[in-house]
Amino acid sequence: MITVFGSINVDFVTRVAHIAQAGETVLGPDYQVFAGGKGGNQALACMRAGAPTRMIGAVGHDPFAQIGLQPLEQAGVDLSHIQRVDAPTGAAFIAVSDAGENAITVASGANRLASAAALSALTLEPSDLVLLQRELPDAQTLAAARWAKAQGARVILNIAPAGWLDPALLDHIDILIANEGEILSLAGQSGMVATNPDEIAMQLDRDRAITTIVTMGEQGVLAWSDGVRRQIDALKVDVLDTTAAGDSFCGAFAAALHRGFGLTGALQRGVAAGSLACTQLGAQSSIPELAAIEHALEGQFA
Repeated sequence: MITVFGSINVDFVTRVAHIAQAGETVLGPDYQVFAGGKGGNQALACMRAGAPTRMIGAVGHDPFAQIGLQPLEQAGVDLSHIQRVDAPTGAAFIAVSDAGENAITVASGANRLASAAALSALTLEPSDLVLLQRELPDAQTLAAARWAKAQGARVILNIAPAGWLDPALLDHIDILIANEGEILSLAGQSGMVATNPDEIAMQLDRDRAITTIVTMGEQGVLAWSDGVRRQIDALKVDVLDTTAAGDSFCGAFAAALHRGFGLTGALQRGVAAGSLACTQLGAQSSIPELAAIEHALEGQFA
C-alpha cells in the first residue's frame, strides 16, 4: 500500500499566449475546472501506475470537495480517512502559455487544517511507502514522516513547492525528489558547499544517506543513491502542458518501487509518466495509466 498525505485542490486552468508579468493582465479564451492538488495528483498517479493507494488529506463542506475527490474515488483510491473541515476546499489558479509553461497560485483553504493525526488510525506494513509533499503545513508533514518511520515504512518526500524546509524533515525520509530550483533552494538554506543540482544530490546521498532525485524537465532526471549516479533521459513528446508532470513522475516512481522494481526501473517509469503527462491539458486529466507508461518504455532502454 502507498499512503499519500497531502493536498487536495480544485484547479481552474486557462490558456494564455504568455505568462503575465507583474501588473500585466493577460486574457484567456475560457477556463476549465479539474481536480488537483499535489497530494491528490500523486495519489491518482500511484493508483493509475498500478499500486494500491490511500489518500489522507482535508477538504471543505462545499461543492468543490466532490470535484476534488471524484477522480480519486473513480480510480479506486481509498478515501475513507479524508477529513472534512470548516474551511473552503483548496483551489489553484493556473495559467498555461502557448509554450506549455505554467504559472500557479494556490489558495490553501482546507489543506491548512489537514492533520497527521489521521494517520494514527492506520496500520503499515514494512513494504509500505508513505509519499509526502509540501502543500500542507510543514509541522504536519514532519509529524507524518516521523510516524511513518516509526512504523517501519519507507518515506518519500517531494519538496515541492520550494521554500523554507524544516531541516528535521531530512532526518525522517529515505528518498527526496526535487526539481532543479527546489534542490538549489534546499542547498542554500542548508549552507551546503555544493552549488549545482548534481553535486547537491551527491552530497545528500553521501552525508545523509538520502536517495536524492532531481527532475530536470526535458533533460529527464538524475539520481544519487549509495554512491551511484543514475541519469534517465526524458521521452521525446510534443509538450502541451507541464502541469502535473512532476506529480506524475512521483506517483509512477513510487508505484514502481511498490511493485518491486529497483531504483533504475522506478526512475524509468517515473520519467515515462512525467513525459506523457506533458502531452495533455490539466493536472489529473493528464496523468497516464500503467499500460500507457509501459508502452512508452518499449524499446527505450536496453
